[in-house]
Amino acid sequence: MATHATLPPLRGRVTPDAPLAPFTWFRVGGPAEWLVRPADAEDLLLLLRDLPEAVPLTVVGAASNLIIRDGGVRGVVLRLAGRGFGEVVVEADGIVAGAAALDAVVAEHAAAAGLAGLEFLCGIPGSIGGAVAMNAGAYGREVVDALDWAEVATPQGLLRLSAADLHFAYRRATLPVRGVVVRARFRAQPGDAAAIAAEMARIRTAREASQPVRARTGGSTFKNPPGQKAWALVDAAGCRGLVRGRAQVSELHANFLLNTGGATAADLEGLGEEVRARVLATSGIALDWEIKRIGEVAA
Repeated sequence: MATHATLPPLRGRVTPDAPLAPFTWFRVGGPAEWLVRPADAEDLLLLLRDLPEAVPLTVVGAASNLIIRDGGVRGVVLRLAGRGFGEVVVEADGIVAGAAALDAVVAEHAAAAGLAGLEFLCGIPGSIGGAVAMNAGAYGREVVDALDWAEVATPQGLLRLSAADLHFAYRRATLPVRGVVVRARFRAQPGDAAAIAAEMARIRTAREASQPVRARTGGSTFKNPPGQKAWALVDAAGCRGLVRGRAQVSELHANFLLNTGGATAADLEGLGEEVRARVLATSGIALDWEIKRIGEVAA
């Protein structure tokens, strides 16, 4: 268990027994034993270098694709936020963005600069650090298609890793042990401003029409199996609108779970597992979670 004595002196904010639910899109979950918000990359590197290996470390970004279990999270929960990690720099042929910068904000900076190729980011909820860590994608493109490099803080120091170094796969990147994405560079190319704006408008309209974007949700619940669409399998298993407690499978998009008000993390995760069981029974396909579930089940 973490104690004051085990945490190095940081310039950022260190909060014991910190509520995490307010940070998550689902608005559920127990507290962090310690919530640490480093001031900047130097502060983060100090934490990673001096944090005892026995203390668990969990990184939480925008928490748009995350269920935090009701018993909370042991050890240190790391959240990069604010000026130290949110900077976006426009270059002639790309964008360098801090891990806390929202994907949609990066897309908007690129569009304002007349840079094409990053429009897809406006369709991905969450922040750049999480997008890199899970090779996020939408509307035909994913991070691996545009990433030049990512800077990753590790206990040994700061590394600059190429897309090849990160061994991207579907919704996955391979980061060093206790590695935390600090910033990343994305390739883009000069394009027609009207065409860029039109593509972003198309993506946003499609997302609004097909996804419950204004609800307490968490993005795509399950990964698409090879050659299949997860939502179609969920639908075929009769799970659209399925309810457990105050959790529900979205009527609008069957690959989204909703907190309809007062749901617990156990409601959401239990509903997801029920959907997986029904899909397996009807199709023989075992769906893999895309939403991360972390922390302890409540006693």
